[in-house]
Amino acid sequence: MTSAFLSLLCAGLFTGATPDGDTEPPGSYLCRSAYELDDKLRGPTEVYVPQSGDIMFSTDANPIWKVLFMCAWTDHPHHSAIVVKRADGRTAVLESGPYDTLSVELLDPQDHMRKYDKKGQVWIRKRRTPISADQCAKLTEFAERQNKRWFAMFRLGGQLTPFRSRGPWRTEYIGGPHGERQGYYCCELLLEACVAGGLLDSKTTRPCATYPRDVFFDRSMNPWINQHLNLAADWYPPARWVSHPVAREVSLGEPVPAP
Repeated sequence: MTSAFLSLLCAGLFTGATPDGDTEPPGSYLCRSAYELDDKLRGPTEVYVPQSGDIMFSTDANPIWKVLFMCAWTDHPHHSAIVVKRADGRTAVLESGPYDTLSVELLDPQDHMRKYDKKGQVWIRKRRTPISADQCAKLTEFAERQNKRWFAMFRLGGQLTPFRSRGPWRTEYIGGPHGERQGYYCCELLLEACVAGGLLDSKTTRPCATYPRDVFFDRSMNPWINQHLNLAADWYPPARWVSHPVAREVSLGEPVPAP
């Protein structure tokens, strides 16, 4: 699969659209954007069609993850992933360790988000402008090569020790991109993919020292990441993903009004 073909695919010549031109999947909506992790659904919603470069977050109430993230001095959301275009033209979510597994997977976006939504909450940071055909091709190539690699369980465990790459005086020097690795934890894979695709600067991005919460809020307790990682220029703030339309702002537990 050549880069030239991937560039054509990502430019839209091989979109996989239906004969009538309808590419909007049913049951996929985004609420209004907000840097919030609360239980509010901020309507009105809009139909969401995943695009390469969009970032997905999810979280759940599993007490094990809650404790581990607290030990690492962070909190919700627990997982992050990136939307990519596969080599055959399909759209997929690239994630390390989906559903607490130990592998890197390329998964169908709609089915993937619905499963996470049943466990907790899902958010999307949409690109403000589509990525270029060249960026899309590079992202596709990187994603296909990482498929079925390992979740980096032992290196993730190292984040709970004093020797972790996220240490305030270590991040600048040892947290930088490594390119392709045998395994990744979720946010590391997300940021390595962004660097490989040319979406983030390799000189300032720190994949193995960054957590999903940092990327969600555009701020971090780590000084280096707080200074250098800010996605606001190229990505919208997080928007809650839902499988049904919402006409106005409601809190979970309230009746959800029809659009």
